[in-house]
Amino acid sequence: MIVVLRIGHRLGRDARISTHCGLVSRTFGAEKIIYTGDHDSQLLQSVNKMSAQWGGSFEALYEKNWTNTVQYYKRNRFLIVHLTMYGEPIQRKMRYVRKSKNILVIVGGEKVPGEVYQMADYNISVTQQPHSEIAALSIFLHEYLSGKELNKKFSKAKIKVVPQKAGKRVVRNE
Repeated sequence: MIVVLRIGHRLGRDARISTHCGLVSRTFGAEKIIYTGDHDSQLLQSVNKMSAQWGGSFEALYEKNWTNTVQYYKRNRFLIVHLTMYGEPIQRKMRYVRKSKNILVIVGGEKVPGEVYQMADYNISVTQQPHSEIAALSIFLHEYLSGKELNKKFSKAKIKVVPQKAGKRVVRNE
């Protein structure tokens, strides 16, 4: 099971970034995303509505305290992976991460508390240059799942895209 923890969501500033973290989490194989920071019912509603339309069993939740969330997953024997440009290169650590079937992937915002680095089993970087947390999450999930997420089928989808050489084709199953 893959769970993504988005730390530090800020109302009015992070709606698009946090929404995209949810979209990427779902599409690239996570079962849920948990948001901390400012409570944003519109964000949760948007991500959960999208999941209901496009299929699968993904869910978005809010938890007030990120520390309690990390401790809960640690107690339940999840590997804690923090994505940060200051971490160890993904190429050197992924073979160890893949040994665990249950992982909590922590994606921060602008200012990640220092405790996150201490609580994580692995602090992993996809590059040591400034980049988007969305890019880091995408690359991490793709590497962790060895590309298998690219063929994932989503059950109970009300909307499906039919691949085309040119143009767009969308099928609605209402």
